[in-house]
Amino acid sequence: MPRYIALLRGVSAMNAKMPELKAAFESAGFTHVKTVLGSGNVVFDADKTDDATLEAKAEAAMQRELGRSFYTIIRSREELEQLLAADAHGEHGIPAEAKRMVSFFRSAPTPRVELPLAENFASVFLVRGREAFTAYVPRDNDPVFMRLIEKAFGKDVTTRTLDTVAKCAKA
Repeated sequence: MPRYIALLRGVSAMNAKMPELKAAFESAGFTHVKTVLGSGNVVFDADKTDDATLEAKAEAAMQRELGRSFYTIIRSREELEQLLAADAHGEHGIPAEAKRMVSFFRSAPTPRVELPLAENFASVFLVRGREAFTAYVPRDNDPVFMRLIEKAFGKDVTTRTLDTVAKCAKA
């Protein structure tokens, strides 16, 4: 049975408890459910089907069990492993001190502006398939990174560090 990762937009410890989120996914019939970190990453097994079916099933279960739903983007473990192996950040010379990020979409995005988009040590530099590769150098109290992603793609997106993607792929 394939292993999938649900990447939820907008989850934090303030608005969702991980045990309740896990229970919601189990109520949908998913098995071997595990949450990773406290930021809306749910790993589970399910019969092979398309991502849209899994996304709808997960969102319906959250609405039913939690009284609210989080925008859900599904990837298979295999897809995350391939993404990590491709090393898009390394290919584009992103400096070691930068936070390496991946933004996930349900379908291949069309940027609203020309890429690369860069400002104040943050950049959105590549779209490949259903992901956008981004990076930023951490700076005190500067949310420019998320503004660039929303400027380029809107809000139907969720973003993770490469470290989080790797943890999800291993879970």
